[in-house]
Amino acid sequence: MKRYLLVLVLLSLFIVGSASAYGIYLNCSPNSIPVGQTLKCAVDSDYPPGTSFDLVFYQSQYTATELDRQTMTIQSNQATQYKLFDTTGFKGGQYKVEIQFNGVVPDVRSGSILSELVTLTDRSGELTITSPTTQNLADALVIAGSLQKGGNAGIQVQVDGQSTGRVFGPQYIPTTNQIQSGDGTFSQTISVTQPDDYDVRFADANGAIATITFHVVAPTTATTVPTATVVKTVSTTPSVTYTPIPTPTKSPLSICIVIGALGIAMLIAGRIKKDRT
Repeated sequence: MKRYLLVLVLLSLFIVGSASAYGIYLNCSPNSIPVGQTLKCAVDSDYPPGTSFDLVFYQSQYTATELDRQTMTIQSNQATQYKLFDTTGFKGGQYKVEIQFNGVVPDVRSGSILSELVTLTDRSGELTITSPTTQNLADALVIAGSLQKGGNAGIQVQVDGQSTGRVFGPQYIPTTNQIQSGDGTFSQTISVTQPDDYDVRFADANGAIATITFHVVAPTTATTVPTATVVKTVSTTPSVTYTPIPTPTKSPLSICIVIGALGIAMLIAGRIKKDRT
């Protein structure tokens, strides 16, 4: 009899203890999403209003690396609460979301869910970008490429300037099926008004694909190159100054020769005159 009484006492203590504990339930759905897609987690709990705890997002491939932490507080209506985690830029692999209480951990009811594993899949290899990722503002923003096996299903594009904010989408643009490969090619020009780094998010019916950053730069000021003056060189034959060869100066006749010749002439003239007479 005493043995039965002891069992009843222990059982009643267990029931009282279970009734005094609280339940808390974490649900991240879907628990497998593409990299770049927002992870949405919900928490339900019957903890007293004002109870606070952290929802922590970890990368858990080799060692647990904390990526994000958000605080949640139970409200008076104890309604379901949601937290969002951005996965842009993460690597594919396994991650974990965990509820962590600050300070003393309160009693938790059996069956509570305090953590969930999440798988991120990397789809970036399905996307090929053919337009340059650095573009001049005068010609920007041209987004062109192809989606593996995208066919004619279209692709969703969203463009956000890092300083200018949302400039396009999210909006589906058409893709053209490539018969041989089944890939879907696309090209879209987005009007932008100032230089900035623009994050372009691509997605389709299967979720996020990748985020590509395009750099739009200010037009370069054209440098005025002075027109070269063409100097036409006229080839002229150099004038050659000939120095005339000096004419030899004739030496004057000797005075004696002149006088002698003059005397002979006078003698001849006198004889001719004498003969005439």
